[in-house]
Amino acid sequence: MRVLKSLNFGPRGWILLIYSFTAFVAQAVFPNYTQNMLADLYGGPVTISLLYTSALVVAIITQLVMSLFISKIKSMKKLSITLGVITLIAALGIMYIPASLLNVWYVFYFIVTYCSNMWAVYSILFLVGQWFPTKKGTFMGVSTLAFPVVNGLMGPFAGLVFGKGIPNVAAGFWPYWIVVAIGFVLGTIFVTEYPEQAGAFRDNDKSMSAEKAMDMMKAEIEAKKTSVWKTGKTLTSADYWLITIPIGLLLFCAVGMMTRTAAVIGSFGAEMDRFGGFGGIMFMVMIFGIIGSFGIGLLDTAVGTRKAILFSCILMLLSGIFGLVGSALLTVVSIILLAVFMGASSNFGVSVAAQYWRREDYSNIFGVINPISNILQAIGPACMAIAITARGPKGIFTLITIAGCISVLFSLVFSPKRIRKVDDKLRAAAGKKLDDALADKL
Repeated sequence: MRVLKSLNFGPRGWILLIYSFTAFVAQAVFPNYTQNMLADLYGGPVTISLLYTSALVVAIITQLVMSLFISKIKSMKKLSITLGVITLIAALGIMYIPASLLNVWYVFYFIVTYCSNMWAVYSILFLVGQWFPTKKGTFMGVSTLAFPVVNGLMGPFAGLVFGKGIPNVAAGFWPYWIVVAIGFVLGTIFVTEYPEQAGAFRDNDKSMSAEKAMDMMKAEIEAKKTSVWKTGKTLTSADYWLITIPIGLLLFCAVGMMTRTAAVIGSFGAEMDRFGGFGGIMFMVMIFGIIGSFGIGLLDTAVGTRKAILFSCILMLLSGIFGLVGSALLTVVSIILLAVFMGASSNFGVSVAAQYWRREDYSNIFGVINPISNILQAIGPACMAIAITARGPKGIFTLITIAGCISVLFSLVFSPKRIRKVDDKLRAAAGKKLDDALADKL
């Protein structure tokens, strides 16, 4: 019953979830499928990985610059629509531009990587935090099911592209493009900047009147203009770094590994046939990824974001250790453990900003957490490509083990209580009233 209650997002909330889900599909499919299975058609895995990393670095720089004046941006909804349109157009480019026009294709791949990232894990997630400040873990646990689902469907995608001998890239991408386009249209029509603007309620909590909810929304909009957590102050907070780095390393490993799964599985040859080969293993990735994304989302809501992150970091460490053993069985176990936290790793930036800071500070905090954690995500595929080229699969699992050790340690040291003390100090210096708003978030 408690689970069903946590899934009560309301009609408009579910449309926001579909909008977010399909944006994640775009981010996972158009850049990552190309790296994992189509790279040899377009210059090789190292070239594609470096292009992917370059696009994300530009996205990160954009986000950092925007964080300096985030409170002055009037509509994240309009930004998300713009990014969605460009993503869909650029995706058509990588579907239909032939390899003979490689430089032109590179431009469109760069654009679709940049815009899908800015769309899915930046602009829309501001809306999520504003619609579901306390249900964010459960909400994101459902919306990020997109990652395990699309990773589990790599086999059918490969069949559509390569099934008739001559590669047909457009045939593989079309089903995903249609799904993303449908979600985009629904989001454009029915999602608003704040739930109150659509006659809905934060967290779908109808315990207050519509008038009171609207008054609270207006007060929050005004409070955002004078948020004490500016970019410079946030970057000097030790606890900001102690929680942002583990989030980034989870993304580093999940995204990086999922672009190299075909190479890792293929390195074992016929040994992987007993697990169903590439298609069978990726199906397991989908199943365990769905369980993990939803389960860790519920864990986030039930026991807090810090504990959910720590749990995910422990899974990452175990994944690296099992992979280093070198057997086919434990390599499959390692990949499954990564799948469990794969979707959840994209949840945590939203959850941390909403859980440990005030609502009025959410945009400023998320605006800095997201780009910094994405720096690590951005270099993940390139690092994994270099590691497997240098040392084979063990090179990848060495990186995952090191990332796991660092993340577990940082997650244990992170302290929400210190954040509250800094918040009180900043508010006192700014002449703002001190209260217990953060007390129930510890």
